[in-house]
Amino acid sequence: MNKTTAAITGVHGVLADYVLTNEELSKMVDTTDEWIMTRIGIKERRILKDPNRATSDIGADAVKGLLEKTNTKPEEIDLLICATVTPDMQFPATANIISDKVGIKNAFSYDLNAGCSGFIYALTTASKFVETGNYKKVVVVGAEKMSSIVDYTDRSTCPIFGDGAAAVLLEPNTDGYGVLDTILQSDGVGRIHLHQKAGGSLKPASHESVDAREHYIYQEGQPVFKWAVSKMADVSVEIMQRNNMTANDIAWLVPHQANLRIIEAVAKRMKLDPAKVMVNIQNFGNTTSATIPLCLWQWEDQLKKGDNLILSAFGAGFTWGSIYLKWAY
Repeated sequence: MNKTTAAITGVHGVLADYVLTNEELSKMVDTTDEWIMTRIGIKERRILKDPNRATSDIGADAVKGLLEKTNTKPEEIDLLICATVTPDMQFPATANIISDKVGIKNAFSYDLNAGCSGFIYALTTASKFVETGNYKKVVVVGAEKMSSIVDYTDRSTCPIFGDGAAAVLLEPNTDGYGVLDTILQSDGVGRIHLHQKAGGSLKPASHESVDAREHYIYQEGQPVFKWAVSKMADVSVEIMQRNNMTANDIAWLVPHQANLRIIEAVAKRMKLDPAKVMVNIQNFGNTTSATIPLCLWQWEDQLKKGDNLILSAFGAGFTWGSIYLKWAY
């Protein structure tokens, strides 16, 4: 009997409706289109402006669209994992809220927080449940309302992030498609360079923490950039080597969309033709856990059954990793 793997059988994405351009951003903070494009590669990003809509809402929209596309009933889902750093609230899990909003009643669900690596951590985790043979339909959703934790007076971080969500359906496969290999790593030393200082048990919310603007993203750009270039490239090359693949064998690199220069550096280390690299950062910015599934959704009509994909990400924690995936449809 052939080994059971977890194959992606559908993908759907949702973007926030408001387009925040560099020109508009330059009126809010001391920056310019040229500064942002040169250093990050972002032209515009989507923002969820409705104060009554949260991460679970765009996550639920993505899951609803996914179920409709794949002709899947909510009650057929066995498990839903939501990768996010912007949950609706500390508890319950945003995954629970998404499940309720889309009518998923026969599954268990939980959140996973691995920063910008959240989706590949969640996809790896979900694949293991499918491989047991006990879970037939598993949903992984990456959903973020990053605008809720962005300080729009901080020009070093506010141009980077956007809001969005995308979800994939995983099902068992015995024909050699799906998640074939994964490498996940982390190093907690990175927390000093990239974090949200207040709001947790170490520093609960207070008048002082709010006044000090400590509930927003804090990032030291240079060390994060250097770590990301090195680690994303390392794991991407390593997963190629241990699966005996060259650049010619890879149909697509699906990188986390944090910085165009990081993406280009990773592709160069892999000796990959730039035409094989999915890049949409210029339009959507960094949607954290949603970047990789949004790429899969945007490029879905260009993917062919049997295509070899390398998914690669780096995020707060620090966390990083790569997945070797063979496209199943």
